[in-house]
Amino acid sequence: MPFFGFLRFAAGPAAAALALAGLIFSIGCGHAVVPQTHAATVSPAVSEASQSASHRQVRATGTVEAIRSYTVQTPQIAGQGGNLTLTALAPNGANVKVGDILAEFDRTAQVDAAIQAKTKFEDLSHQVDQRLAQNQSDAEKRSADLQKAEGDLAKAELELRKGPLLSEIDRLKNEAKAEDARAHVASLRKSSKFHDVSDAAALRILELQRDRQKVALERAEHNSDRLSVRATIAGMVALENVWRSGSMGHAQEGDQLWGGQPLLKIFDPNEMEVRTQVGEPDGAALVPGARAMVSLDAYPELVFPARFESASPVAAANLGSPIKNFTATFRLEKPDPHFLPDLSVAVIILPPGDGKP
Repeated sequence: MPFFGFLRFAAGPAAAALALAGLIFSIGCGHAVVPQTHAATVSPAVSEASQSASHRQVRATGTVEAIRSYTVQTPQIAGQGGNLTLTALAPNGANVKVGDILAEFDRTAQVDAAIQAKTKFEDLSHQVDQRLAQNQSDAEKRSADLQKAEGDLAKAELELRKGPLLSEIDRLKNEAKAEDARAHVASLRKSSKFHDVSDAAALRILELQRDRQKVALERAEHNSDRLSVRATIAGMVALENVWRSGSMGHAQEGDQLWGGQPLLKIFDPNEMEVRTQVGEPDGAALVPGARAMVSLDAYPELVFPARFESASPVAAANLGSPIKNFTATFRLEKPDPHFLPDLSVAVIILPPGDGKP
């Protein structure tokens, strides 16, 4: 017989209600749950996961760059417009030393200019020497004329002392001669000063013309030397693309190039680095002592170790992009001939102390 039916049969409605209330109370007391608070407690699994996330490997992409490099441009010639004709160029990928010739340009115009400037310079130098000698001769002649005029003046003044002994006519004649001698001496002194100034000015004009031709000669010689481009550091030659014959390509002998146009690049293959962009959330991996494993996209089977060199202090984003990145550089620990500038690479940044990916 069911339990509630038994109670209703045994004791009636009042006893059954009392028994049901007692049963519900006992069941509620036996299964009561007290809530607990875990505000400051972190489970070991969550802590371990957070720690492993902070030391995880970061993957990025980048490009290879040379630490020591410089770009060689077509020389700009002073005082000459237009383009230059390329006559010789180092081959792409050639290893050069300091002082080796990288490129040569046609120097015919500069040689002709140097010859003409030298001829004019020598001619003006002779004219300056001739003018200097002429000025000295004229100055000596003026000095002699002045001395003669001063002697005539002294003689006329001496004749004036004989005035009491001479007739009136002779005395007047001597006074007239003395007056003429004084005017002649004053005129010679005044004109001699102006002649000296005029001769010095004429000589200075010739000297300036000579110096201008000397500057033109030195400029032509300097331009001629600039048309032979030499290496300033030892490294490898990488030819730049230039606009030629309606398309882009490496310059060749006979091309007409404008001054200041990039021609080639010299880089040291023994010191290379990788420049990469690391996302702002992964910036914690860029710490001193961090290492990386670098693989070239062109040679995916080759992996090379690198060490963290530097990183930008602030994450930056491209124009119009909300994604911010840190610019980081990693230096290769050992040189390798496969590493060339502008090659794309894959970078796996390892946490400090981790030696392999």
